[in-house]
Amino acid sequence: MAQHNDIGKKGEAIALTFLREKGYHVRETNWIYRKAELDLVAEYENQLVVVEVKTRTSREFESPKEAVTIKKQKHIVRAADAYIQEFDIDMECRFDIVSVLLEANNVEIEHIEDAFYPML
Repeated sequence: MAQHNDIGKKGEAIALTFLREKGYHVRETNWIYRKAELDLVAEYENQLVVVEVKTRTSREFESPKEAVTIKKQKHIVRAADAYIQEFDIDMECRFDIVSVLLEANNVEIEHIEDAFYPML
């Protein structure tokens, strides 16, 4: 597996633990619909929360919010819609980003709630 994939998986594991500690019930990890993948799907306070995890090893690149482009957002929203249909979910859905920064011996986590809105 490429190093960037290892970093991404590590970031997703950190985000998963972080959200569970905040009281989120994680339903799915890495749920795939066509060409899109939902990193984490959780429930929190009667909402379905679709979480895109962005892991970085440096602050030199774009911010996590910038990394989730409009095109990426559309893929996530379509996949979330398919997930909702497949599992017959009747609750509001929101889209979050969890940023994980891995620098030396330091881990920083930023949780951006309602990071973007569905725009199909």
